[in-house]
Amino acid sequence: MTRLAGADALADLDPVFARFAVSGGHNLWNLSHLTVREKAFLCLTADLCHPHLGLPLAMHVQMARANDVDPESIRELLRHLAPYAGYPIVASAFQRLTELGLPGARDTEAAGPAGLRGGLARTVQDLREVDPGLAAFTEDQLAQRWARPHLSVRERALACLAVDVLHQTLGESLHLHADLARSAGATDDTLRNLLRGMAEFGLPRVWAAARALGLPPGSAG
Repeated sequence: MTRLAGADALADLDPVFARFAVSGGHNLWNLSHLTVREKAFLCLTADLCHPHLGLPLAMHVQMARANDVDPESIRELLRHLAPYAGYPIVASAFQRLTELGLPGARDTEAAGPAGLRGGLARTVQDLREVDPGLAAFTEDQLAQRWARPHLSVRERALACLAVDVLHQTLGESLHLHADLARSAGATDDTLRNLLRGMAEFGLPRVWAAARALGLPPGSAG
């Protein structure tokens, strides 16, 4: 069983709460249809969405690094999530990474923005009928991100799904990101695991998201 980073610190705060928290953490880390990187990214995404930039972020960065998630991938996750979780909270998260001693960033700019395809392009096209200015901003933000290095499309889509769950954007955004995840190899079991893993960050939100996704019943693994 995975030893959760920060468990001793939680026990110092309240041993009963620590026992509950460790149980909740094992729920995520023992799921079989998410990679270790994806589990770490889901925790870090939750930290941005609540936001929890103190002890929780420190614990999750420690856990990610202990499972060989490289610093640049953590930084790239924050870059990717800036327009989804909000630029101000991501700026504060980068400041916190510096305080935690995470190695600094490298210049990893992509060769240039990629053209949008599939659901991303359809989303921008639909927005043009609502607000052309918003559509142009959205297209620019999406084009800057989805083809960059260090994170796969599946990892990016699952992180965005976590934002949808926690922000309760359960309509177009949720289904767009679910489709993007599926196009990159995610299965219904992957999405069920994501929902179960996010349950420790807010059960009622996950109940609503599970109903919105409408996945068929699956196994407990």
